[in-house]
Amino acid sequence: MNYILFDDNSRNTLLPLTFMRPVADIRIGILTIREKWEHHLNTKTSTLTEVYLSEKYPIVRGEENILINGSINPSPELVEKILDLKPKEILVGEDYIIAMRLSDDKFDMLEGIDATKEINTDINHFKLNHPWEIFQFNGESIIMDFVRLTKNRTSEPISPTNNILGQENIFIEKGAKIEFATLNATAGPIYIGKNAEIMENAVIRGPFALCENSTVKIGAKIYGPTTIGPWSKVAGEISNSVIFGYSNKAHDGFMGNSVIAEWCNLGSDTNTSNLKNTYEKVRIWSYSQKSFIDTGLTFCGLIMGDHSKCGINTMFNTGSVVGINSSIFGSGYQRNFISSFKWGGPSGFTKYDLEKAIKVARIVYERRGLDFDEVNENLFRSVFDTTAGTINY
Repeated sequence: MNYILFDDNSRNTLLPLTFMRPVADIRIGILTIREKWEHHLNTKTSTLTEVYLSEKYPIVRGEENILINGSINPSPELVEKILDLKPKEILVGEDYIIAMRLSDDKFDMLEGIDATKEINTDINHFKLNHPWEIFQFNGESIIMDFVRLTKNRTSEPISPTNNILGQENIFIEKGAKIEFATLNATAGPIYIGKNAEIMENAVIRGPFALCENSTVKIGAKIYGPTTIGPWSKVAGEISNSVIFGYSNKAHDGFMGNSVIAEWCNLGSDTNTSNLKNTYEKVRIWSYSQKSFIDTGLTFCGLIMGDHSKCGINTMFNTGSVVGINSSIFGSGYQRNFISSFKWGGPSGFTKYDLEKAIKVARIVYERRGLDFDEVNENLFRSVFDTTAGTINY
């Protein structure tokens, strides 16, 4: 059987986090949604997504295909239901497709697919629709991923220099280094990935995930539920936030109830407000509705798209949204919506030159030992053509 994860309309409601990736490659919990499905299915998947993303995320078709909604988190019960699908059957939720089975490899879009039988399901499942749901449901996701990743496995030993609470809820992968830190897993599990490091005097409360090759620096204070994706460095104070990977908040400053995509950098003493002085519900920018919408949350910080960066002492308002590839600096509070490929701050913005953005991306890739190849450059140019000429993007 061939498995394909497809984007539905949630791709638009999850912008700016989906400008540079399919929905399935969003990280929530320890793993991305794709990694969760591949763990459950025990096989690799491909993607049916926007045309401009397909060069980096190509679709693989087979004679027998099961297409799965990439915004839905798997569970054993849901996976079993999907695997029971017969040819041309569609599994549906309240008002969306969960999965479908097609005995045909000649499809390019979901519209017009020849499926003859709909099956409704009442199996409880989580569908990701909005950026703030990533940190809102991160704790539940960490717990589910932790159980699956650690089942029938033994953690690496914890150094006796550490101060540990709830040791039975802590799992350390091979190569991880932790010395003279405080880990409290009584409120939720703590997962430390391969070759990750927690430096001295860091204090961490679960649920918490530090993915492979990431670093928590000296004296950091981290409150769960928080996920630090692979190849990231963090310091200062962090609460209920998710970093997808390859991004740094390497200095003091507070970040709460926030989602940071890949290849971002927060300058020293950057702070994100996550609570309004009036204690009102937070409204944030919606790309799909081209207006500010109510999150229903009292606490909501920063949503930052890929490759965006900010200078020292940057101050972000409650419920701020930053697009991709924007460079932000200057004193005073930033606007609570900064679109993509922008250069500036409170005094005003200009367009961020595309060639300069590509040059910077090549440098940051090289710093990680990676190649910013033609596929990545083409993706940059496609997103620039979509976003840079508009106010809303």
